[in-house]
Amino acid sequence: MRDALDTVLDALGDVSIAVSGGIDSLTLATIAVQRLGAGRAGIMHAVSPAVPPEATERVRMLANREGWDLQLIDAGEFSDPDYIANPLNRCFFCKGNLYRAITARTARQVLSGTNLDDLGEYRPGLDAARNFGVRHPFVEAGIGKADVRRLARDAGLGDLSELPASPCLSSRIETSIAIDAATLAAVHRIETFLTEAISPKTVRCRIRRSGVVVELDPGSLQRTGDMGAVLREMLPEAYQGKPLTFEPYRNGSAFIGARP
Repeated sequence: MRDALDTVLDALGDVSIAVSGGIDSLTLATIAVQRLGAGRAGIMHAVSPAVPPEATERVRMLANREGWDLQLIDAGEFSDPDYIANPLNRCFFCKGNLYRAITARTARQVLSGTNLDDLGEYRPGLDAARNFGVRHPFVEAGIGKADVRRLARDAGLGDLSELPASPCLSSRIETSIAIDAATLAAVHRIETFLTEAISPKTVRCRIRRSGVVVELDPGSLQRTGDMGAVLREMLPEAYQGKPLTFEPYRNGSAFIGARP
C-alpha cells in the first residue's frame, strides 16, 4: 500500500497539495513531504467561513511540526454568486474556486486527498478537479478510507488517524438556501457546544426551510435533555423563531433534489 503510493508520488515531480484539515489530505501531505521533501511538496490551505477554525489549526500545527512549506490562501468562493446560491452541485463551484486559486499561485501538479471510497458518493467537486487537471494519488494507488487511516498511523499522525469525517460547514445548509458566513458561524457554535457538552460520536447542525435540525448518533440523542432553548440562542435572529428538533444522523441529508 505505501509502496504503491510512493510509486505514484515519485512519478509526479514537484507538487502542490490542497489540504483541507481532514485526515485524507493531512495524511497525503505528511507522506508526500516525507517522501519528496518540503522543497518539492508545497501545501495549500484555504481559510474560509466554511472551514472550521480547528481544521486550520490542525494544518498549522502539522506544518510547524513536519516542516511543511505552507501557504494559507483565500479561495474566493464567497465572492462567487454560484457558490453562494447553494445549488445541488455547490461543491463544483467551491472546488473550482479552490483549484483556480491554487493554480494561479503555482505551476506545480496539484494533488487532492480524494480516496477510492469517495468515488462511490456524489462528489461534484471531482468534476472541478478534472477541469484543473488535479491528480488523486490515493485513488491512483488503490487506497480507500481505512487504508488512509492505517497510513496516517504509520506516518506518525497518532490520534489524528481516527479523526472523524467532517465536511465543510456549508454542507449543513439545505440545497438552494443561500450560504452566508453568519449562519455558518452559528452552525459551528452549536456543533462545538454539543461536542463539549455530550461528546457525541457524530453531530451535524442542519439549516432547513422547515427549521433547524440537530442530527446526532443514536446514543447521544438520549443526552440532549432541555438543550434546545440554549441552542436556539446561538442561531442568527432569522432562525430563532423556527422549529429546532433533534434527529438521528443521516449522511448528506442537507442535499435536496436530483443530481444535475
